[in-house]
Amino acid sequence: MGSVYRPKDRAVWWISYSRGGKRYAESSESTRKKDATTLLQLREGDIAHGKPVTPQIGKLTFGEAAADLLNDYRTNGKRSLVVVERRVTKHLTPYFGGRRMADITTSDARAYIAHRQQQGVVHHRTHERIGDVSNAEINRELALLKRMFSLAVQDGKLLHRPHIPMLDEDNVRVGFFEAEQLASVLSYLPAEVQPVIRFAAVTGWRIASEVLPLEWRNVDFAAGEVRLDAGTTKNREARVFPFTSNLRAVLEQQHAVHLRLKRVGRIVPFVFFRLVAHGRGGEKEPRRIIAFGKAWKSACRAAGCPGRIPHDLRRTAIRAMVRRGVPERVAMMLSGHKTRSVFERYNIVSHGDLRDAARKLDAPASQSAAR
Repeated sequence: MGSVYRPKDRAVWWISYSRGGKRYAESSESTRKKDATTLLQLREGDIAHGKPVTPQIGKLTFGEAAADLLNDYRTNGKRSLVVVERRVTKHLTPYFGGRRMADITTSDARAYIAHRQQQGVVHHRTHERIGDVSNAEINRELALLKRMFSLAVQDGKLLHRPHIPMLDEDNVRVGFFEAEQLASVLSYLPAEVQPVIRFAAVTGWRIASEVLPLEWRNVDFAAGEVRLDAGTTKNREARVFPFTSNLRAVLEQQHAVHLRLKRVGRIVPFVFFRLVAHGRGGEKEPRRIIAFGKAWKSACRAAGCPGRIPHDLRRTAIRAMVRRGVPERVAMMLSGHKTRSVFERYNIVSHGDLRDAARKLDAPASQSAAR
């Protein structure tokens, strides 16, 4: 049986109870005996129902939960760690910091949503509101809060997690490039970036995580394949893309530059790189391409298709595969899609496709059958 007591010279009441043959003492954090009695009844009820009970249950702070979340990302080698750290530090901690996780409720999550919507996008220098925060961005932050609660329950630091409401998202992008649009954008891009875009437009691979880190050990000219190792892709699965004529041309062009640099003692393991001025003598050093955001935006504006993003190349490649008769299951394997629902979002229908369908409907039945 548990007991309620108040230590000498202290105003706060404590409770004592046993679980699994071990005795626990826990502060009620209240000067009222009634509050301590209520807490003891809760603990004894949880013990009777076989729930994990220790004095630490419910005392987990947001800061401790955030640290557990980041450790989970680090130990699992998740590439989004930097983005998660930014969201936790910049948005979640200023609002929930200093609170106990057990005290954060569904209504608190809704209040956070309202706070972020009112806060909007703030300029990093002037601190002025310059736009609205998208529902998708708020949902990514709420997903992190939800993950904190899940980890806490798994670790026995909390008994349950509250419902975290999510906002509706209606921001699915449908951008893709027609052949002449892509050719125009390529003409305005720096020479070292063009092969990256041409490669991505054929394979549909993710540029930042799958194309730019590509090394020559991933390219097999004899077999006519380019490969991604297991664990390096978003779905953690290995991938193979057989050469097309365009893909071979891009890789042979890059390999020729690689061999030319190798002959003068410069080993470049990466397929895509740029020459950067290094040292006082103006000597250029090959370095892997990390990003090309400014050049991309400038090229898209000059080509008459502003607002396009590099990820539109993924939609472009998948659309081309399907239009040219590649079975959808094979196209999913080539592009790295694991679920058909997501793949369908990338299989974009254009006005040209609709016009083609109309022409087929206008054609005589004999011609349609022949086709």
